[in-house]
Amino acid sequence: MTNNKKNDIFVLGLCGGSGSGKTTVNSVFASLGAVVLDCDLIYSELVAPSDKKSACLSEIEKEFGKDAVSHDGSLNRQYVSSVVFSDSGKRDILNKITHKYILDEVRLRIKESFAEGKSFFVVDAPVLFESGFDRECHMTLAVTADKALRISRITERDGISRERAEKRISAQTDDEYLKKRASFYIDNSGSLEELEEKTIRFYEEHINPKITKDNGD
Repeated sequence: MTNNKKNDIFVLGLCGGSGSGKTTVNSVFASLGAVVLDCDLIYSELVAPSDKKSACLSEIEKEFGKDAVSHDGSLNRQYVSSVVFSDSGKRDILNKITHKYILDEVRLRIKESFAEGKSFFVVDAPVLFESGFDRECHMTLAVTADKALRISRITERDGISRERAEKRISAQTDDEYLKKRASFYIDNSGSLEELEEKTIRFYEEHINPKITKDNGD
């Protein structure tokens, strides 16, 4: 069916901290026909080395100075991180800049994919609620897991110490907050197979009926 109505689009906002299992959930949704838009990946693309600076990188440079851009034309993450680490005001400014450009790019990609006949989108946004993008989603889903299990997954996956894994989790949005804000949540404290099964069941119960109804099938 050719999409010709705004409400043919279905956007699921996905969130969850490191080690929660979002990558697996995204893979399952992709296998079910979703266009998965990873906001972290989009951000990396916006501040990657380039002959021509992106508008996002240019605005960061304007706010944080020339040291914010490396010699290869990419974001100097180490410098910018050192600035925002001790200055919450600067951190808020950085977030405001990056959220704006990331979400504009998300909207553009949804529009382009919709024109190509795609209708189901998953927007993987670590700061889904903080950025306000949840208000543009038809439904939101949080992926959560036991903290000790998340730490174990991160240390094994990334080869880092337990202390670094704990610091990473502490710097991210708390699972309880995500559970309260999201429309639904999936607990991933079990096996990979269980997570895949839960994701498929969630799709069949909550998403597929809405996509079918919106498409008039």
